[in-house]
Amino acid sequence: MKNLLTDIAGVRVGHADDAKLASGTTAIIFDQPAVAAIDVRGGGPGTREDALLDLANTVERVDAIALSGGSAFGLDAGGGVQAWLAEQGRGFKIRDAVIPIVPGAIMFDLLNGGDKKWGRFSPYRDLGYAAAASAGTDFALGSVGAGLGATTATFQGGLGSASAVTANGVKVAAIMVVNAVGSVTVGDGPWFWAAPFELNGELGGRGLPSQFTPDMLAMRIKGGPAASERENTTIGLVVTDAILSKAQAKRLAMIAQTGFARAIYPVHAPLDGDVLFAAATCEKPIEPLVELTELGMVAANVVARAIARGVYSATALPFPGALPAWKDRFGS
Repeated sequence: MKNLLTDIAGVRVGHADDAKLASGTTAIIFDQPAVAAIDVRGGGPGTREDALLDLANTVERVDAIALSGGSAFGLDAGGGVQAWLAEQGRGFKIRDAVIPIVPGAIMFDLLNGGDKKWGRFSPYRDLGYAAAASAGTDFALGSVGAGLGATTATFQGGLGSASAVTANGVKVAAIMVVNAVGSVTVGDGPWFWAAPFELNGELGGRGLPSQFTPDMLAMRIKGGPAASERENTTIGLVVTDAILSKAQAKRLAMIAQTGFARAIYPVHAPLDGDVLFAAATCEKPIEPLVELTELGMVAANVVARAIARGVYSATALPFPGALPAWKDRFGS
């Protein structure tokens, strides 16, 4: 176990980003189509192919997931991932037609200091293609891919990942892009809200403060009263090797969204666009009540850890007024 999304067999991750743009894209590629669903909790989401994932609709499996910066422009990233998959002959087959199925989600990073004057067409389609083409089992965390331009209320945001195994040997892992309106840390200190779920010092081992003061519990959000819903969003994906139906994947996504609340304060606000996909590679049978509940419980913990790891691993953007990285303030 590498504590990454790719601890799930048959899952690969690739990043593509542009330092001048201060934005990028991350592609999650499934070697075989995976059962998938989506859960949306934030008030300002930006998604691609979310209607396809509705339980009433026909297609149950997806070939990839695209996560991107760039706000609505970043939805083009899914087209780039789709183009790469089409070259591989991957997709949903209707007679001689093959259509790669690539849902996606985006977050707003257009005001982070990067040069967004790209002309007629945005670069996200090309970034999506490059991310898909580079996908492998090892990938970086922090200020990379879709997480390059991410921020939170207090520190630079980023891309994080984590994994775990249930008591019955079912694996679950998450990849998260953390661009939250709220804070991932407690007050002005080094403590992560997700600290109770930390494993093996992955968040610096700082734990929680000995007591919580009113100041620690005060709301810290980007821009204060002037915060805009378009500036924020935490997006991500949980994947398991359990055998799940589309409806069970939806339930997994719903339970796993609890991890947002364990790691971000406040969360699921009108100012956020929080989106979580869930996917199953369908390798191991699972009991549909107690074991699915346990899987969701562990998945929520994994999501919380991945969110905190994204901020813990980030580096500050090289622009005037950029937020500090957590490690700039507190070391490792």
